Amino acid sequence: MGKYFGTDGFRGEANEDLTVEHAYKVGRFLGWYYSQKNPEERCRIVIGKDTRRSSYMFEYSLVSGLTASGADVYLLHVTTTPSVAYVVRTEGFHCGIMISASHNPYYDNGIKVINERGEKLEESVIEEIERYLDGKAGEIPFAKKDGIGRTVDFAAGRNRYIGYLISIATRSFKNKRVALDCANGSASAIAKNVFDALGAETHVICSEPDGLNINTGCGSTHMENLQRFMKDGNYDVGFAYDGDADRCLAIDDQGNIVDGDRILYICGKYMKERGTLVNNTIVTTVMSNLGLYKALDREGIAYEKTAVGDKYVYENMSQYGHCLGGEQSGHIIFSKNATTGDGILTSLKIMEVMLEKKEPLSKLVSEVTIYPQVLKNVKVKDKQAAQDDPAVQAEVKKVEEALGSEGRILLRQSGTEPVVRVMVEAADEETCEKYIDQVIDVMKAAGHLLEEA
Repeated sequence: MGKYFGTDGFRGEANEDLTVEHAYKVGRFLGWYYSQKNPEERCRIVIGKDTRRSSYMFEYSLVSGLTASGADVYLLHVTTTPSVAYVVRTEGFHCGIMISASHNPYYDNGIKVINERGEKLEESVIEEIERYLDGKAGEIPFAKKDGIGRTVDFAAGRNRYIGYLISIATRSFKNKRVALDCANGSASAIAKNVFDALGAETHVICSEPDGLNINTGCGSTHMENLQRFMKDGNYDVGFAYDGDADRCLAIDDQGNIVDGDRILYICGKYMKERGTLVNNTIVTTVMSNLGLYKALDREGIAYEKTAVGDKYVYENMSQYGHCLGGEQSGHIIFSKNATTGDGILTSLKIMEVMLEKKEPLSKLVSEVTIYPQVLKNVKVKDKQAAQDDPAVQAEVKKVEEALGSEGRILLRQSGTEPVVRVMVEAADEETCEKYIDQVIDVMKAAGHLLEEA
């Protein structure tokens, strides 16, 4: 990760960490870079945004920078991250930009850059952008005369994406009562249209964005909201998205939360049964639950483990040709249909499994026993030193031996904070807490902990 860009773009509080000047310069660089990369054709870049208030400000700043560098800019307006990726790869754009801070609160925002293949931008290009932001890459010339770019309304691109989603469904959703929590975000402009078109009786909450209410007490990070709504409604299923709709979590017909691990299981098992699970493998991150792995072992399904981040999941899928991967948080990637996590697509795939197998979601997910998982963030003076300390590693080994095959422990450094994350999965929360505290006590005794002021 760089100085500005993390695993999911340039993100921070609007006009504090991420300013309009940053956005303008990112636009200046991208417009120039893709014009140089494709000198024989006009540079075409597409932009989408979520519903937070600052998205409009950043959209105009990016447009100014892009057009000043000679790029034509096509505006999708309020739309989802996966729709930008879809439009880039199917409409021949050189680059796509999504303005969103995903599940973060309204006062944060971010710039996600998508390459011409609909994938997250290469690290080598991100490094060049960062050098330009820091004034280390020289000046970029302004476009002149007919070289100056223009903006084009491209709402039609979003409509084509909606049509694409509808085309993926294998059956009508008629007579299915479906609840959607759109997080007052990007899904508000798309999700209900898709489910209505497929014949569902669709009931929507948190679909009235005002620029300040995105993710506020709703969406995939606040599943209790959808649970309350569904309590007395006799719904077949509920789906909750995040701010830019690249995540999806579900509520089953019994009112229980279905996380990304369970979604991977039911979709992976279904795909295996139909001979469509390429390489008989699902790609997960190291944070996926032990219960998922035990269920996959039982079904004879192989799995890969990557670092945390859907970017790393997709890189593994792309490298080895796997077709299904994702995270607990609900970033699920179906590579036959998309190059990114896509919340609405994920909900359609869950509907497909329910309809084709003629079983409620609660029965499908009952085959996975999720182990209690406790995670504690430990503030330390030096992350690497704390994690690599021989005494700490010895204690971790002792915990591993004590847990055996009925649990696991994981130490992971935060990418943005002076924190080591200690996670334990075991048969009960008491056991998790006990073993986490043992490891933290060793860190403390060795002098690694950062004392609070």
